[in-house]
Amino acid sequence: MMKFNAIKVSLITGFMALSTPAIAVDLEAMSESDQALFGELVRDYLVNNPEVIMEAIQILQERQATAEEQSEIALISENIEEIQNDGFSWVGGNPDGDITLVEFVDYKCHYCRKAHDDVVALVKADGNIRLVVKEYPILSQDSLISSQAAIAALQSQGSDAYKKMYNSLIKFDGPVNDKSIAFIANKAGLDGDKIVAQMQEPAVAQHIARTRQLGETLQVSGTPTFLFNDQIVRGYVPKDAMEQIIAELRANTQ
Repeated sequence: MMKFNAIKVSLITGFMALSTPAIAVDLEAMSESDQALFGELVRDYLVNNPEVIMEAIQILQERQATAEEQSEIALISENIEEIQNDGFSWVGGNPDGDITLVEFVDYKCHYCRKAHDDVVALVKADGNIRLVVKEYPILSQDSLISSQAAIAALQSQGSDAYKKMYNSLIKFDGPVNDKSIAFIANKAGLDGDKIVAQMQEPAVAQHIARTRQLGETLQVSGTPTFLFNDQIVRGYVPKDAMEQIIAELRANTQ
């Protein structure tokens, strides 16, 4: 018969603690025969109660999910100023809105294109959303050139010029090069040559690099990625779901 001494270590992997009061043993103080018997008891228990293993796995997954969520919350909190007020990303919608919606976008991302009309409609209908667009070209060279063009428009001709390029580039399906960028810009009533020239300026590359660094910090591995105030949502979100998120955020601040 085993005799358990001082309580020092939890029962192996905590399996039995899921269905019975927690038992702790000093394994090092046990003889080899007691250790062998103890092992047999644990094995017999698990064989006769296999559901305990699934319970343990579920609890482990829940703990891991909670830990990941807490880590994500901390990352966002630590970088909230860079996320919402970096001083160089384009800001649209209501600049004094009670909700700040941040989107990491790639112009060649199918789901970014799908989300675009939803985001535009949401911001217009709501009237109290501050929209921040993060240029995050990760899919292709065309993605990069498109972002360079949008940023160049912002830096050389201002916020309205950016909005026009942003709305045009997200729908453009042709090859992306200096010629097509100039064409898109001129069609929108902008100075295409000026935008193409600005694309080569270090400030454009710095804009992209800084946003990419933020994205990597937040573990943004795909687009679109949204932040509704301090709540991150990865992937495409339809308009009705975005409305629900915003309604819940507002309800929680009342």
